[in-house]
Amino acid sequence: MSTVRIQPTACSLSSTVRHLGFFNLRLPRSAAISSNSFDRVRRSGIRKALTVSMSSASSSEPLEIFVKASVTTPNKLGDCPFCQRVLLTLEEKHLPYDLKLVDLTNKPEWFLKINSDGKVPVIKLDEKWMPDSDVITQALEEKYPNPPLGTPPEKSSVGSKIFSTFIGFLKSKDPSDGTEQALIEELRSFNDYIKENGPFVNGKEVSAVDLSLGPKLHHLEIALGHYKNWSVPDSLPYTKSYMKSIFSRDSFIKTRAQPEDVIAGWRPKVLG
Repeated sequence: MSTVRIQPTACSLSSTVRHLGFFNLRLPRSAAISSNSFDRVRRSGIRKALTVSMSSASSSEPLEIFVKASVTTPNKLGDCPFCQRVLLTLEEKHLPYDLKLVDLTNKPEWFLKINSDGKVPVIKLDEKWMPDSDVITQALEEKYPNPPLGTPPEKSSVGSKIFSTFIGFLKSKDPSDGTEQALIEELRSFNDYIKENGPFVNGKEVSAVDLSLGPKLHHLEIALGHYKNWSVPDSLPYTKSYMKSIFSRDSFIKTRAQPEDVIAGWRPKVLG
């Protein structure tokens, strides 16, 4: 395997080539492609394997992580907000990681052996496979405490009902059933909180709760805009400002789902 040193703000990408018919990528001048292989990959069920190495004070080997593959575009991240939450944590902590995209419509046997539930994200930490974004992000915080991303317990539930009320409104076929108003009330409560405590949930610095809420708000914006022609009201400026701040972070831009994947991902719930 050959590698090239890169600038601190760049990332390096490597593709696994054995049996998989992988692809070429356009890279910035400060990045380079290297070859890599891993024994567990089989012919089906995985779209690609990428090593994404962010500059870090840590000299640890890249953390191996499996996430959802795009259903609309080959070799792209899928639309799972829980996968993005973990990737955001890795990015914000500047940890190197080996990103592997799994086709969840064709889960290979070797992946089911790693996680019998067949769900993503799954990460390899301390030689053990670990599922569930809650568990993963907590473990990463404990193992790699700097920079700290922990949210105080009294703030950890801020905005926690937004996602469920968004889903209720998205699935609703009755304009008068109150689901839209329920979502607006949750967004208004969040707006008032950020007005007094922002710009982020824990104040000036981004924390774990922002990295969980951000991907969900991204889904809300895209899915409701597409299926309901709906957007966050202008009467909630602090909520809108919060979304803009989260969505414009480098870590978010690198790990966000494509709009077409978000739309495709929610289609079954909307159409029933």
